[in-house]
Amino acid sequence: MRRLASMLLLVGLLVPARPASAQWILVPMDRQQADHLRAYGLTYWVLEQSQKAEWLLNYRGGSFLLPDSPGARREAALRGVTIETMDPSAEARMRATVASSNMEAVPLERAPKVAIYTPPNSEIWDDAVTMALEYAGISYETIWDPEVLSGGLSEYEWIHLHHEDFTGQYSKFFLTYGGADWLQEEVDQNQEMARSVGAPNVPAMKKRVAAAIRTYIEEGGFLFAMCSATETLELALAGANVDIAAAYADGTPPDPDASAKMDWSRAMAFTGAQVQVSPSVNAFSDIDAHQVNTPWRRDLGAYTLFDFSAKFDPVPSMLTQNHIAVLPDFYGLTTSFSENRLKPATVVLAREGTWAKYLHGNLGEGTWTYYGGHDPEDPEHQIGDPPTDLASHPNSPGYRLILNNVLFPAAKKQTLKT
Repeated sequence: MRRLASMLLLVGLLVPARPASAQWILVPMDRQQADHLRAYGLTYWVLEQSQKAEWLLNYRGGSFLLPDSPGARREAALRGVTIETMDPSAEARMRATVASSNMEAVPLERAPKVAIYTPPNSEIWDDAVTMALEYAGISYETIWDPEVLSGGLSEYEWIHLHHEDFTGQYSKFFLTYGGADWLQEEVDQNQEMARSVGAPNVPAMKKRVAAAIRTYIEEGGFLFAMCSATETLELALAGANVDIAAAYADGTPPDPDASAKMDWSRAMAFTGAQVQVSPSVNAFSDIDAHQVNTPWRRDLGAYTLFDFSAKFDPVPSMLTQNHIAVLPDFYGLTTSFSENRLKPATVVLAREGTWAKYLHGNLGEGTWTYYGGHDPEDPEHQIGDPPTDLASHPNSPGYRLILNNVLFPAAKKQTLKT
């Protein structure tokens, strides 16, 4: 009996006692939160346990309301996430505040199944989203061209694309890294994949991949893309019948009239862009406003999140929840988006001056979101740089935008009015 009593005492010390009146755990997402990024992981964990949660849009930085349980408290303690217990009277006060203000309580129903599109030789630190998922403790799977082309996207609610080049030009890395082993490995992998699926070359294969991703969105999928994937996916869709990467595919001189031949009706976000066909200019098109690897590169500034109505625009509100409204910008192969290249229905979520940074839109039954830049905590990321240690940036507002997108598909469908 003494031994049993000692064990029970030990358990009591490890798991804080639950007050009889507590029903909810509030996960504050304002400046009181010790680890914003792992707070998303805690919320995802609750959904994985087949429990419901709520996202309190515009309430204390976009806080989460979770059912109180010893397991949730234990997970919060292990992750270093700040939580507050909420009894019925505190909950009533909170809900009254939400009901009377520019706020909204959005039900979160189940953990979305997540996939990262990435080649077999990639490393975790190649992709800010993969690092965010690893740090937050959110499970994911990796897919590449074979899974996409065989219809495997239908297994996932949410997919992410990062610095891939869907035009088949290998991001024009030949200009700087022509003799690098890693680049030759990338070329060999892609060429072998093109042969295995019966495509005449890599650009042709990537166009098929881009078309499959577009179909995935149309049929109800959620796409999130960063860096060069945002721009090159659109170029591949609009250039389905145009060879804008001939010099990289088979040595054919590039088509100087490629821009005039593009069909932008298949693109999702952009229209009328001028394609950079010169293999000696390290840019894809004039969609990217910063033109990072050209002599006319623009300097970084700061971008500002738009303040949306949580009640009337819950989707953009979810995607912009943050404890900071003005964030330092960061480069990527595609850093920002020229607003004169946006389609009318494209929603701008954040802007740096006259350039868009963060975009969202609908296609069929699904949605897409584009976030320019490579790594929110590494403004001038270079190939070979050490990976970002997110333990040093647990409150990163830039990484919060990534994780907003991961939880977005968990929202109860009838609340998504826009």
